[in-house]
Amino acid sequence: MSLVQPILAYLTLAMAIGYLVFKFFVPKAILSKNKKNQKVCGQDECGCH
Repeated sequence: MSLVQPILAYLTLAMAIGYLVFKFFVPKAILSKNKKNQKVCGQDECGCH
């Protein structure tokens, strides 16, 4: 049982660091490619005015 606790602690730490790296260092352009029906200002009836 003493081996399980450090493994879970390191796994939780790795997941937290991975989340922070993904949240702050992944460019927004990569994330916005996945969204469907993106509207760009300047096109007809974009809804931004």
